[in-house]
Amino acid sequence: MTPRDAESLVLGVPRAAFRPSPVFLALVALLVASAVSTWQGIGNVRLAVFGFVVSGWLVSLCLHEYAHAVVAYRSGDRGVAHRGYLTLNPLKYSHPLLSIALPVVVVLLGGIGLPGGAVWVDRHVIPGRLRHTLVSLAGPATNVLFALVLVVVLRSGASGGGPVEFWAAVALLAFLQVTASLLNLLPVPGLDGGNMIQPWLTAPYRRMYDLFAPYGFILLFALLWNPTIGGWFFTAVFAIGDLLGLPPWLYATGLDLIRFWQG
Repeated sequence: MTPRDAESLVLGVPRAAFRPSPVFLALVALLVASAVSTWQGIGNVRLAVFGFVVSGWLVSLCLHEYAHAVVAYRSGDRGVAHRGYLTLNPLKYSHPLLSIALPVVVVLLGGIGLPGGAVWVDRHVIPGRLRHTLVSLAGPATNVLFALVLVVVLRSGASGGGPVEFWAAVALLAFLQVTASLLNLLPVPGLDGGNMIQPWLTAPYRRMYDLFAPYGFILLFALLWNPTIGGWFFTAVFAIGDLLGLPPWLYATGLDLIRFWQG
């Protein structure tokens, strides 16, 4: 019996609660197939890039939410296992529309990695403010890690040649992870950045925070719509992209390619 089996037996959590779901495995398979199609130039290249980027983005969303769930589980919320969050199944999320459909639409139309609020965590069973902060930090940290891995792949592999469409897709995925990392770290009520600081607020500010938290997405869009704040945000995104060595023309090419209906 493995340690995970023993833990499952003691806590009454079925072993299947920790296995990757068929939905997630299908997304990974689609990612691999579309990446190979893009590299080999099989079929419609624009559609292949579309599948590559969208499936890659959905995989990153699943990993983002899984990171929240696994840290919450280790911090004391065993209910995340019973709710199916440890299976990486996006259909188990509490807000599939906000966590899957809306972020994909925003990626296609705006080229922004929109954060989504999906995993419901029972904060009452997690002791200590630091654990609460770590649960909220886990998701953005996954985006940061994903961005760094993609940048390493791009900078080490693109010099060796290969189709520009493939590297444009990789660059766009990395750029999306940068935007998602920054958005998730903004101290907006209801989003990860806000939830990271919420446990450390005094009672009056916490009540005010909880009042605005359900409207986090609306607040986020309002901030980005403001020319000054939106300008600061995108200036920071482009600066980080330049620092990481992401060629702007390359991820711009990827964004153009995924809009296959325009071609």
